[in-house]
Amino acid sequence: MIAVLGLGSNLGDKEGSLRTAVGALGLVPGVRVLRASSVWVTEPWGYTDQPPFYNAVVEVTSDLSPQALLGACLGIEAGLGRVRSFRNGPRVIDIDLLLYEGAVSDTPELRLPHPGIRERDFVLLPLGELYPDGEALGFPFAEARRKAAASSRAERTAIDLLGAEGE
Repeated sequence: MIAVLGLGSNLGDKEGSLRTAVGALGLVPGVRVLRASSVWVTEPWGYTDQPPFYNAVVEVTSDLSPQALLGACLGIEAGLGRVRSFRNGPRVIDIDLLLYEGAVSDTPELRLPHPGIRERDFVLLPLGELYPDGEALGFPFAEARRKAAASSRAERTAIDLLGAEGE
């Protein structure tokens, strides 16, 4: 199945954390990274008294269930030093399961599609790179992306998470 993950970092070596997370995803048995958006520099959302974020969206194939893929993402976060001190706070890495082909979930542990997709420019702008028609795995987001692009101060970088470091 295809899954779409949102990645973010605003502490330490942000680019390095994103690269390490993408590399770690590719090491999870049953998961293969297919493609990644550019990295975007975005303002913090929710709690705003913190540094800007580096954000990207990654598309993977997964033999894992959505719950198992989420567990792998949480393990990668923990391995990279993620500490959850408070909601929307600063973090060395954040990996959100945004969409999973054919799956809908509304449990305390996992909500699919992720309920914040249409509200967050740091998801919408990179998601639009991977899905320029404005629909990802049956999830329409074109109108929300247009609004985000018109009002966002996010900046697209030249960082290629699947290429060589420093590109």
